[in-house]
Amino acid sequence: QLQLVESGGGLVQPGGSLRLSCVASRFNLDSYSIGWFRQAPGKDREGVSCISTRGTITNYVDSVQGRFTISRDNAKTAVFLQMNSLKPEDTGVYYCAADWRPIRDACTLHEGPYNFWGQGIQVTVSS
Repeated sequence: QLQLVESGGGLVQPGGSLRLSCVASRFNLDSYSIGWFRQAPGKDREGVSCISTRGTITNYVDSVQGRFTISRDNAKTAVFLQMNSLKPEDTGVYYCAADWRPIRDACTLHEGPYNFWGQGIQVTVSS
């Protein structure tokens, strides 16, 4: 079974940057679209960004547009979320998730299609 592990979280001051990584163990990610989700304290989990199987399509929630960039490496074993100009409202637990899409090159910010999830990693933006 596909297992995902997030890394790169931590505490950062407002305006700072972090780069999250999502690495797959046991399987390659080249047939999966990948999404990043986050859950702030007391709020529902929301989709932040996603990248399609071939990396040609990316989507972002409006609140991070222009500040976050999602990418995947050439070997398709990891997906990254570069987060710049971080704000306190970006605080939360960040999860990566995988959606099996071997044919259609697309991705979604809705949780439903994602069958595999990482354990989550804390991102705290505070002065």
